[in-house]
Amino acid sequence: MSKIVPVILCGGSGTRLWPRSRATKPKPFLPLVGTQTLFEATQSRCTGHDDFAPPVVVTGTGHLTHVEEQLIDAAAQVIVEPQARNTAAAIALAALRLPADAVMLVCPSDHHIGDCAAFTVAAVGAAALARDGWLVAFGIRATAPETGFGYIRQGAPLGDAGFQVSRFVEKPDLATAQGFLRDGGYHWNGGIFAFAAGTFLAELEQHRPKIAAAAREAVAQGREDGCRFHPGAAAFARIDSESVDYAVMENTTRAAMVHADMAWSDIGNWQALHAALDRDESGNTHDGRAELVDCRNVMVTSDGPRVSVIGASDLIIVIDGDEVLVTTADGAQQVGKLRGAANQ
Repeated sequence: MSKIVPVILCGGSGTRLWPRSRATKPKPFLPLVGTQTLFEATQSRCTGHDDFAPPVVVTGTGHLTHVEEQLIDAAAQVIVEPQARNTAAAIALAALRLPADAVMLVCPSDHHIGDCAAFTVAAVGAAALARDGWLVAFGIRATAPETGFGYIRQGAPLGDAGFQVSRFVEKPDLATAQGFLRDGGYHWNGGIFAFAAGTFLAELEQHRPKIAAAAREAVAQGREDGCRFHPGAAAFARIDSESVDYAVMENTTRAAMVHADMAWSDIGNWQALHAALDRDESGNTHDGRAELVDCRNVMVTSDGPRVSVIGASDLIIVIDGDEVLVTTADGAQQVGKLRGAANQ
């Protein structure tokens, strides 16, 4: 039985965790939870296990230096996109560089997973379904009516390994999300997928033939440079920018799901990062020089100046160089709209 090939998608604009995260060094390459960067932690979950082969990393030219500085497995392959074209194209490049029967485990490089053993169990179960021709999504048990995540509705069981997908749902409004939580059959879409390379390409060719054709041409015109592979730039530029969800997963009749209760977070904003960190009995956490007095659910991170906070609740303070961010927990989702973040 072939090993699972992790396909790590590595990039980002760096706006949602500004000012710590920047376009030149977005969150995958930062040690936000623990001592490893999120990219290093993503690799570590798939390193040293008999179930996993060396990874394929797909990144852009602007992040190549960070990727190569933080690569853990010397046998890793790195596909260097000439420009960003979203996840359908990135996955297609990786699929075209692998044998048709290779099981790909597509992983974002900027998520946090607190329970790595549960991740491995889910990955092995997803791979079993993928070998039977299913395109498998990781469903995260919904614990709150989140409006920033897509959802998956669980369908009929597929043996002991997983379930068919009844439908994918884009980010809902609050009332709809509350209904999903009451229903109990909906799960957050964790953005992690497993499928055989040939199965994915066949579905892409059926539902997005232009993307598939341009990706094939880009790979045919590409060149190798050590562990790097550079697709043909002209062909790749013709690819429409679409997510794998829109292009394939929402259209295929072979969508499946595995449960993945693995202490997952997409670290999508400062509040999500706060929730993923260890906190004291009042819900506070700080990194750097800080003193918190009579505070509740306060997060402080400073790379220099001392920060003193008294009597505050649900507050986030970030100091990075000469940039200072102060936001409520509810306001954290708006950080990417700041002019400073947009013009970093």
